[in-house]
Amino acid sequence: MWQRFVRSQDQATGSECAISSWHFCDNQHDADECARLVVAGAKRATAPSLWSLEHANEGPPQAGDLHVITNWAGIAQCIIRVTDVEIIAFDAVSEAHAREEGEGDGTLAWWRDAHWAYYHRELAGTGYHPRRDMPIMFTRFECVFPIPT
Repeated sequence: MWQRFVRSQDQATGSECAISSWHFCDNQHDADECARLVVAGAKRATAPSLWSLEHANEGPPQAGDLHVITNWAGIAQCIIRVTDVEIIAFDAVSEAHAREEGEGDGTLAWWRDAHWAYYHRELAGTGYHPRRDMPIMFTRFECVFPIPT
C-alpha cells in the first residue's frame, strides 16, 4: 500500500517520509471497526491518553505525519495524514470531538463511557490511573489513501 501511495503522489513525497503502521484499539472487533470507519470517511480523529504515549516513550503526533492504518491482523487498510493535534482534558472533550471520532452512536455520552473503559485498559500497569483531568491527545486526521468514497 505504501509503494502505491508514494507512486500516486508528486515528487515531494517519497521514501524519505517517516511512516508508522498501527491499528486502533486493544481488541480485534474495535480495531477492525475503527479501520473500516476511517476508510468510510466517518472516523476523522483518535484520542489516546498523553500518559500512554509518554509511558511508551513515543513522541506526540505532529501535523503532516503519515500512518498506515491496519486491521487487527496487521493488514494495511489505508493511510492517514495528521492534520491537527490538541491536548485536552478528558472532561473537556466535547460533542464535536465525539462526532469527529465517528465511533458508536457519535454522542459524547457514548464516547465518555467507551473511552473511560479504554483508558483503564490502556493505562493498566503504567503507573498512571485515569482521572477526569488527564490529558488526552486528540488527533485529527484525513484519510489520504485510499480516498474514502
